[in-house]
Amino acid sequence: MKRDSRLSGVLHVLLHMAEDGGPLTSEQLAGAMRTNAVVVRRILGGLRQAGLVHSEKGHGGGWTIAREPSGITMRDIYDAIGRPRLMAMGNRTDAPGCLVEQAVNAALDASFRDAEALLLARFEAVTLAELAADFHRRMAARATPSQEHGHG
Repeated sequence: MKRDSRLSGVLHVLLHMAEDGGPLTSEQLAGAMRTNAVVVRRILGGLRQAGLVHSEKGHGGGWTIAREPSGITMRDIYDAIGRPRLMAMGNRTDAPGCLVEQAVNAALDASFRDAEALLLARFEAVTLAELAADFHRRMAARATPSQEHGHG
C-alpha cells in the first residue's frame, strides 16, 4: 500500500515559504519539492481555501503564508488537506455475523480511535514555528552554509 505523504509534503512547502518570507512561485516551490508546479498549485489551493496561504498573480506575485507560523498547527494543515486516513490498517469484514470477528473488530476499533486521538492531539500541539525552529537547530548543528534550506 502506498503511503500518503501529502502532510509531509505540505509541511515541507510551508517551511520553505516561512524561510523565504516573500512570495514564492509554484515553480520555485516545485523545485524545492522536486515535483511538478501543478501538484504544488493543487495542494496550496486547498490551503488557500482554509486561509493558511495567500496567492497573488502577476509580476512579483506568488504564494505566501497568510498567518503567523506560530498560529498554524499541523492539525490545521491536516484538516486543510482533507483529513487523509491516518491508519493503514483496518478491520476484516468478511463475516460480519461472526462473533469472533465482531470481538476482534471492537478491540481494534477502540485501539484505532485511541491512536488517532493521540496523533491528532499531537498535531494540534505542533506549530509551523516549532518546525521552523527545529530546522534552524539542525542547520546550526550541520554548520555548512552551502546546504541551502537543508537539501543536500
